[in-house]
Amino acid sequence: MISHTPVLLKEVMEMLDIKKDGVYVDATAGGGGHSAAILERLSPRGRLICTDRDDAAVRKLSERFHDERVMVRQACFSELLDTIRTLGVDAVDGVLFDLGVSMFQLRVLERGFSFESDERLDMRMDRSQILTAWHVVNTWSERELERILREYADERYARRIARAIVTARKKKTIDTCRELADMVSRIYGRRGRIHPATRTFQAIRIAVNDELEELRKGLKSAFRLLHSRGRVCVISYHSAEDRIVKHVFRDARREGMVSLLTKKPVAPTKAEVSANPAARSARLRGAERI
Repeated sequence: MISHTPVLLKEVMEMLDIKKDGVYVDATAGGGGHSAAILERLSPRGRLICTDRDDAAVRKLSERFHDERVMVRQACFSELLDTIRTLGVDAVDGVLFDLGVSMFQLRVLERGFSFESDERLDMRMDRSQILTAWHVVNTWSERELERILREYADERYARRIARAIVTARKKKTIDTCRELADMVSRIYGRRGRIHPATRTFQAIRIAVNDELEELRKGLKSAFRLLHSRGRVCVISYHSAEDRIVKHVFRDARREGMVSLLTKKPVAPTKAEVSANPAARSARLRGAERI
């Protein structure tokens, strides 16, 4: 079994301010780390709804939580409102979003997310969808590739990488994760603490899964689901995600819908980053329904 260490666990639990008889949604339940912590704080009358767009994660969550208080469903963020309402739940006390790719997705190499994978480029969180990373890399225009590298990942070599992809695929399709990662590494010419292909893979993954638009829709659905004084907490891992969270929260505050729980995002402690390097870029924001 692939271990999962929930990020910013203490800070999330404090920010959610869990009511023991409340109803909570973990909208990115993944390996179930945050879900388990929420469940520990609930009474027999409390309820936890775990959702994830990844069918493999949903199966594992169903296997992990044999508890009548827990309901597990497959859903992307844009389906969140309908999914919760279908369960007969009209309002909830808290919603958690832990964004980004999971350790399970990275370490199962055939999922096509990892730099080290010799499997076909994939990166789909929902494997029923048609668009894959292979299609993005091998069919999208140079201009569109450059755009997503800039907008979704702040990649400084966006133009060079896009041009290299288009040039290479004229001779042979770019089929595997390692092929793409090696190509980007050659452009950088050196390897630092963070793999040089990190931003490229991030941008392509976001495009494949339409993550930023899904996030906007998910946050708006969460606000509609919350009871008065209910809370939404979001852990983001890069600037494009965090900007959307910041702007959606700000707009909801201006409309008188929420009050902000964080003026600036909460970052992990040095001790947490040392124990779990995957937490290094995590940022937590929260809002409370008025």
